[in-house]
Amino acid sequence: MMSCYHNNPEATRDAFDSEGWFKTGDVAIYNEDGFFSIVDRIKELIKVKGLQVSPSELEEILLSYPGVAEVGVVGVADKKAGEVPRAYIVPRENSLKKDDLHAFIASRVAPHKQLAGGIEFVDQLPKNPTGKLLRKELKKMAHGE
Repeated sequence: MMSCYHNNPEATRDAFDSEGWFKTGDVAIYNEDGFFSIVDRIKELIKVKGLQVSPSELEEILLSYPGVAEVGVVGVADKKAGEVPRAYIVPRENSLKKDDLHAFIASRVAPHKQLAGGIEFVDQLPKNPTGKLLRKELKKMAHGE
């Protein structure tokens, strides 16, 4: 474990808590067998009216819909809610319809987790060489960059 950021006391202060624990930014769950699983990143959580929405939760649900090949979810700015989720979907077939996807997810998540930021169909999602989704690139797409 590192003891500090090189020549950056402010980053060091922000990265460690008062007891000296390093804040990884990971969201974990603890199961009945005593094991932890990393399920998300705090920086990637979408804040909707002060409530946290996990992009990976929405992605998992959308991936279960027939016709969805890949999906990435990010938060987009909203005047009333602060942020709302938007899904970028690579369809398996051309017959996939946004209204059907909205109805599908609406029956499975709370109102603040709805895709109020919309659904965009794309040919591919931005990924790094190992295949990990690049949410920062999705955010840039959302802002028209």
